[in-house]
Amino acid sequence: MNNQNKSLPAWPAIVHGKCPRCRRGDMFATPMYSFKAQVMNKTCPHCGMVFEREPGYFYVAMLVSYAMFVAEMVTLAVVIHVLTGSSNPWVYVLIIMSAGIILSPFNFRYSRIMLLHWLTPGLHYQPETSGDKQI
Repeated sequence: MNNQNKSLPAWPAIVHGKCPRCRRGDMFATPMYSFKAQVMNKTCPHCGMVFEREPGYFYVAMLVSYAMFVAEMVTLAVVIHVLTGSSNPWVYVLIIMSAGIILSPFNFRYSRIMLLHWLTPGLHYQPETSGDKQI
C-alpha cells in the first residue's frame, strides 16, 4: 500500500508531539521530563515546516499554558476539598504549587502543541507531506 495516500490520525500526532503539517516529524528534540531543558526543533525533521511562524509566535503559548494551569489549579482545589474537607489554606497551597511545578514541563510542551495544531489559522494537515521521501 502506498504510504502517501494514507491519512495519519490527528490524536496520536497530538499526544506524541508530532508536526501538525505532516504528523510524522517530532516537534521536540528532548523528552518532556529529563535533566536537560526541553528543546523544540526549529523545523520539522520530516517535512521541513518552520514551527515558529513569526518572531514571538510562541508568546501566545504562554497564555495557553496559563489557562491550563488555572484549570489544573481549580480541579485540584475541588479534589482536595472533596477528599479532605480541609479549610487550612496551606494544604491547598502546598499541594497546588507542588502539582504546578510537576506539571510545568507538561504545560510548556502541550501549550505549544495545542497552539500549532488547533489555534493557528491556515495551518492544516497535508497528507502528501507525510509520505516517506524517495531516495
